[in-house]
Amino acid sequence: MRVTVGDVIAVGPGKIALLEALNETGSITAAAKSLDMSYRRAWLLIDELNRTLKEPAVATAAGGAKGGGSALTETGRALVGLYRQIEATALQACKPEIRQLMKLLAS
Repeated sequence: MRVTVGDVIAVGPGKIALLEALNETGSITAAAKSLDMSYRRAWLLIDELNRTLKEPAVATAAGGAKGGGSALTETGRALVGLYRQIEATALQACKPEIRQLMKLLAS
């Protein structure tokens, strides 16, 4: 599922996967690496996501002697939960159609 705001994909599977990885690692760098993504790409996705939401999904702390870090905000955690809930509900509702679609695919 993708949610667009104008020409921007505000929320989609890649951004949700990035938020989940960030939640696990506490770092944009580590989250990006776990997804085979560049830091720059991860940062741009998070920045775009934060700009499309009323409140940011990710809070960051600047690096330093002890290093920085990033964490999901309450909004970020709610976004991931809602996205996964919608995905599960849609999967259940569309199970027969998905089975038909899978029959059309080459194995």
